[in-house]
Amino acid sequence: MSNIPETGRTRRVTIRLVVLQVLVLSLLATLGGRLWYLQIRNGKEFTEKAQGNHIREVVEPAVRGEILDASGRILAGNETKLVVSVSRTALLQQKDHGKAVLNRLAEVLGVPADDVKNKVRLCDAKTPQPCWNGSPYQPIPVTQQATTQQAMQIMERREDFPGVTAQPTALRRYTNAEGASAAQILGYLSPVTDDEVTKSADKAGRERRLPSDQIGRAGLESVYDDDLRGTTGVDRLEVDNLGRVIGSAGNTPAQSGNNLVTSIDARVQKVVEDQLVQAMADARTQYDKETHRNYIADSGAAVVMDVHTGRIVAMASAPTYDPNLWVGGISAKDYETLNSKDSNYPLINRAIQGQSAPGSTFKVISTTAAVQAGYDLNGRYPCPKSLYIGGREFKNFESEQFGDISLEKALEVSCDTVFYGLAYDQWMKDGGLKPKKDAQDWFFKTAHEFGLGAKTGVDLPGEVAGRVPDRQWKQSYYDAMKDSWCAQAAKGGHEYDDEIARENCADGNQMRAGDMVNFAIGQGDTLVTPLQMARIYSALANGGTLYRPTIGKAVVSPDGTLVRDIAPHEDGKIPAQGKLLEYIDQATAGVVTSGTAAWKFTGSGWPQGKIELHAKTGTAEVAGKQTTSWLTTYSGDYAVVMTISQGGTGSGGSGDSVRRIYQALYGVDDKGNIDNSKALLPKPQAELPKFNPDGTAIVPTAFSYEPGATFLDPAPPAQADQPASVLLAAVEPTRGGGYGRGRA
Repeated sequence: MSNIPETGRTRRVTIRLVVLQVLVLSLLATLGGRLWYLQIRNGKEFTEKAQGNHIREVVEPAVRGEILDASGRILAGNETKLVVSVSRTALLQQKDHGKAVLNRLAEVLGVPADDVKNKVRLCDAKTPQPCWNGSPYQPIPVTQQATTQQAMQIMERREDFPGVTAQPTALRRYTNAEGASAAQILGYLSPVTDDEVTKSADKAGRERRLPSDQIGRAGLESVYDDDLRGTTGVDRLEVDNLGRVIGSAGNTPAQSGNNLVTSIDARVQKVVEDQLVQAMADARTQYDKETHRNYIADSGAAVVMDVHTGRIVAMASAPTYDPNLWVGGISAKDYETLNSKDSNYPLINRAIQGQSAPGSTFKVISTTAAVQAGYDLNGRYPCPKSLYIGGREFKNFESEQFGDISLEKALEVSCDTVFYGLAYDQWMKDGGLKPKKDAQDWFFKTAHEFGLGAKTGVDLPGEVAGRVPDRQWKQSYYDAMKDSWCAQAAKGGHEYDDEIARENCADGNQMRAGDMVNFAIGQGDTLVTPLQMARIYSALANGGTLYRPTIGKAVVSPDGTLVRDIAPHEDGKIPAQGKLLEYIDQATAGVVTSGTAAWKFTGSGWPQGKIELHAKTGTAEVAGKQTTSWLTTYSGDYAVVMTISQGGTGSGGSGDSVRRIYQALYGVDDKGNIDNSKALLPKPQAELPKFNPDGTAIVPTAFSYEPGATFLDPAPPAQADQPASVLLAAVEPTRGGGYGRGRA
């Protein structure tokens, strides 16, 4: 019998009951609050989510807008092909992670099983091409070349091919219109990544990206992606708990992308591409006396620009590639080839990414700088065969000498020593090795005023700025390289590079006399791109206006209605104006009639006196390589610039091909007769093409556009994704220390 009194026991029981009641009431209150939160406070949200569990979305890709040339020819369009795709999600649900499915699929398609497996693996830093760099939840295309029979086998044996689909799909098609590739201009498409989908999740309208989207990665496809890609459509289907469709929850129809009309003329583009290749082939037949072998002519670029607007009529880069290699995922072999040193990196657009010293084509800038510095435009200046500056001999090409000559004659015959003397004299006025605080630096200042050392702003991605090696650059480069130079100097070597390292270790931040005189003839550490030079020579032709180079001309809707005009944009004026501009104009005309380019135009199928042409030749020296050929020209309508790496002299490497480009533009035959009916563009194309009611462009009948072979593929990897070696390959190394000699 318990010793606890009855009253104490009752009290304890009562306390326990109270505690239990409190706990129960608390739990009920919590549950009630939660029910209120779910059913009342956020009831609408959860109702929508519950309904969403019974909604399945079927994506309808938008038809991408076309890229057209100035007359309406299709440069990049679309076509429907049977595409076989594989869902990684479905594969991973198989016991063997889809290995058997992929083997059966490879057998049906008649390709090695490893090829199929490689295409559906995900890309990462260690995975070589081919691989999938899009969303892992998006169906991965295995082939765009499936036959109807192959598609039927897959769809009739669904149980053997879970997650595999074969259906008609609109694919990008690069048409090779008029035989023109324009690979580096057009760019390519690739699947959108998960990160890009996530970043666009909060954006409305056309900015919203879905896992099924393709996105422009290079060229015009990248710059005008928002205009071209349209809006993806979505069909929302109601399904039951077994996944069967029981109704429709509405749909958002796909909206086709707008079309981009460019200033490119496909016929001129074809001519320029062919003539660049021909110039390189011709250069390889020429003997280089310095290296005792033929010129290598390993790469080059050419640009044709409308001088009155800055619009680009044609742009070629060599070596080039077939953009159709990228459709459906590029093979490992092709990817390696396109990114290899042996192929000389054809993915680079050397017109905007290839940098080299401009050689004597730079002398129009040096002439302007000299006049701005106060030297007499009508004065006479000595042109000896060489000058000794800083204990080194600086020679004219082949030790030519012309006595005292005008600046006009110096440009015409490309006398280096005239410009050496002017630059050295101005360097001394600025203080020499002990520069004044208010040093004028007219030669550097003028180069910047011509737009060098900065991007032109062309509507293509990946453009480089070139380099004006002024005092600021000299100091920053010294700070970055001093330790390396001093380490090399400490080894005590006696090669040329060792001598330069010793000099630079001691005072590499100084603007030496050799740096200054080499800069005056476009040598030393100066770097320009072909597009920069085309822009400068266009300004010389149009009265001094620097236009921003553009390829896009207008955006039009699928029915041909103008959406947005892309007007020419003036960026400023060059300092060569008035009498100085007339003087340079006269001098560059003399280059064609009696100067360094005359042997390629006089008596060679050019109508002297009927079409006025202006030119400047350049032969730039590059350390460890053969000379770079430059020919910069302009007429009253166009500027044509061509450059060939390791291609010999300026006119010798490019003269014939540049003349043939002008002959095609103006309808000139090999005897110098002009036939306007055969002229591709006697005047730049000003108006937009006309469109039919269905949105197709009306191409002038005289142009007789006929589509070429069927091309299906996008193009190369994004510039930002290319290895550093690819980007560095576009930069031609120049002589350290700035010493050397230029040529005409």
